[in-house]
Amino acid sequence: MAIRDELDARLKQARRDRDERTKNVIAMLKNKVLMELKSGSGRQEDDELWREVLAAYAKQLRKALPELEKAGDRGIEAREEAQFELEFCEGFLPQKLDEAQTEALVRKVAGEHGISDPKEIGKLMGILMKEHRDTLDGQVARAVAARVLSG
Repeated sequence: MAIRDELDARLKQARRDRDERTKNVIAMLKNKVLMELKSGSGRQEDDELWREVLAAYAKQLRKALPELEKAGDRGIEAREEAQFELEFCEGFLPQKLDEAQTEALVRKVAGEHGISDPKEIGKLMGILMKEHRDTLDGQVARAVAARVLSG
């Protein structure tokens, strides 16, 4: 099922269930896609565009969560909402490799390309992200690469 069709079905169910949180996140995502379509970029609405929008918003939420943590009790409600939206978006995105899987991939790619110097982390990250962007979490990959190359 296409992502848009899945979101439309979930929106319909959320309306029946009076689930405001789900309705709000779907409406916001649809608005982001609509803005991209109207931006003049010539993009067509397809699953690839939806995944890009979902991934960008999930990345934005991941960056916001630590800031919301710092707010303490004042940020509890906003933090819970951001966490809900992040989990919702991640449900439509390909699953990322965990740290152990990332380390195995980093070691394999570093070995294949003869990268062993910590100064070459940029080169290694470039190769990793070019070939495995959808399956790697960039922050985890960088931390693992730094540890592998330094040890």
